[in-house]
Amino acid sequence: MTHAKDPFFRIEHDLLGDREIPADAYWGIHTLRAVENFPISGQTLQTAPELVIALAAIKQAAALANHELGLLGKERVDAIVAACREIRAGSLHDQFVVDLIQGGAGTSTNMNANEVIANRALEILKKSRGDYSCLHPNEHVNLGQSTNDVYPTALKVAALTAIKRLLGAMASLRCAFDAKALEFADVLKMGRTQLQDAVPMTLGQEFGTYALMLAEDESRLSEASLLLLEINLGGTAIGTGICTHPDYAECVRRQLAEITGLEVATAPNLIEATQDCGSFVQLSGVLKRVAVKLSKTCNDLRLLSSGPRAGFNEINLPAKQAGSSIMPGKVNPVIPEVVNQVAYEVIGNDLTITMAAEAGQLQLNAFEPIIFYSLNRSLVHLTAACRTLENNCIVGITANRDHLRYIVENSIGVVTALNTHLGYEVATQIAMEAHSTGRGVYDLVLEKKLMSVDQLERVLLPENLIGIKTATRDAEKFVHSASMN
Repeated sequence: MTHAKDPFFRIEHDLLGDREIPADAYWGIHTLRAVENFPISGQTLQTAPELVIALAAIKQAAALANHELGLLGKERVDAIVAACREIRAGSLHDQFVVDLIQGGAGTSTNMNANEVIANRALEILKKSRGDYSCLHPNEHVNLGQSTNDVYPTALKVAALTAIKRLLGAMASLRCAFDAKALEFADVLKMGRTQLQDAVPMTLGQEFGTYALMLAEDESRLSEASLLLLEINLGGTAIGTGICTHPDYAECVRRQLAEITGLEVATAPNLIEATQDCGSFVQLSGVLKRVAVKLSKTCNDLRLLSSGPRAGFNEINLPAKQAGSSIMPGKVNPVIPEVVNQVAYEVIGNDLTITMAAEAGQLQLNAFEPIIFYSLNRSLVHLTAACRTLENNCIVGITANRDHLRYIVENSIGVVTALNTHLGYEVATQIAMEAHSTGRGVYDLVLEKKLMSVDQLERVLLPENLIGIKTATRDAEKFVHSASMN
């Protein structure tokens, strides 16, 4: 009710007593206490809109299920559903003010949602905010629910939305690498192992590998997302379904699937599902895999573009900004560098998630807030990293073709092709002499009359060493296949 002495506040009550709530706030006393108790990250629920939308979808599904089962009257249901639809469309997100990192296993998040939905529903019913005798956050909005089934279900629904966005960014980045693989299909270069000259390849083959690495991780991420479709909604407190209608779990699952378009399935054992965070651990592990491979790719890009005079200087990254406050003309690989840093964060987040999942006790894991906080950061930042790597780096890369060919033609690494003709021992001696004298492999072989000119030219022709026509066709097939998928 409204404060008799101050029209700018209303009084709300909980088990700890009375508190003044701003009259224009949609949140209530439980949210207020959480805001006071958890000034941790500064990142509130509204900074994770997928989670807010997921919570609204669950509350809408619950209201419809309870009405279908005869437990909630039409007037209240219509108001709750209308409020949830508004939130799902983007309204009132600024009222979700609880910090993402919180104690209580997510109870504060659940109550923030209950209070905002209840007070907006009261407005729709032409009632005052805080008039919970007409429509109550717990008794009506939270009917048939517990934080312990609402919160993990909301985390999964939110994560699935974020995964879809990340998969789109990864696919787009893969296509950018594919395009470069085709563009560079005829560009000869030396491959390297352990940073030492190995054997010739094409720059297209190198970039095609980066594309394939991403494609593999897209598949792994899609597989991990399937685990999130299993939910424990309907299990309430510990998975026994206490305080729910016998048909509620299936009914609310069906409603949630219809609202979200997700093929969610009720876990076969809700007690197990309520305490188990395995799907989050699995997802985090895949995100770490994505991060590790992206970071390795960025390491390569920084090496290949190093110089321009005292480094590899094989490719040119787009110049995005001045690189030094003291060294004129210096341009740094800032885009790969920022992706590296995102990768380090994701790897750290994985450890946090692992520890939080392991720390769960008995029938509930109380640490799901930090699990979501870490997962959400990994998903959001990886998505942004893929986008900036594609748009601000990959699409603008050029190759130093003449320099690359010169390195191939003068490399000791081509001696590997002589193994089958001269034997490993003789080829090793040629390589060592070429290295110590600075002379070319070609000249030494001819001088020692180990092969004829015609034989040597056929064997050491760089195009023959890598099967350039085949490599080009393979690159074209790879890009075509990726575009079809």
